[in-house]
This record gives sequence, C-alpha cells and structure tokens, in this order.
Amino acid sequence: MGRMYLDNGLLVWNGNGSSGKDNIQKYLIDLPTSEHTITNLDAQPIIDEAVGGQLTYMIQAGGTVRYADEGVRPFQQTFIITAQEDKWKIASDCYRLQDGLARTEN
Repeated sequence: MGRMYLDNGLLVWNGNGSSGKDNIQKYLIDLPTSEHTITNLDAQPIIDEAVGGQLTYMIQAGGTVRYADEGVRPFQQTFIITAQEDKWKIASDCYRLQDGLARTEN
C-alpha cells in the first residue's frame, strides 16, 4: 500500500495522522481486519494554480465498514491523487468513521 502514496504523502485516519509512505504503510498494516462496502463515489479535477498545473483529482468515497468483532458503521474517505511521471499517487488521504446525530425529544 505504501507504494500508492507520494514519498511525502499524508494520511489522516479517524483523527490520527501519519506522513511519508513508509509510515503510512506501517499504520495501515497495524489496522484491524475490515470489510468495506462502497455505496457512493465521486471524482472531480482540481484546477488551480496551487497545484502548479499538475493533473490532480479529489476522490470521495463513502459506504459502510465492519471491523472484526464490531457492528457495521458508515465511513467517508477523501483522497487527493496526482500524476507522478506515468503513475497516479495519493498525496492526501483522509478517512473518517461517521457517527449518527443524537436525537433529542422535545
């Protein structure tokens, strides 16, 4: 997995950060076994001088995840990917488990 990230890539996993492809690889290996189901996906080009004209996309995915010995929970993940030579690499990856809104009775 680490090879999919830029050398200086960034991962934020449910509020915990890791940077650099080797550190990201270690972080991902240490995560518990999971089964993800993607129910929505969107990709948009980033057209901005901030990326220096580099071909870059933002990809958003959402769905449900089940970790070992836990119930199903919704998740949202946002990637920024960019072309490096002839390969796509992840520059930024933000993953969040989603919690339902608390309901109050009036």
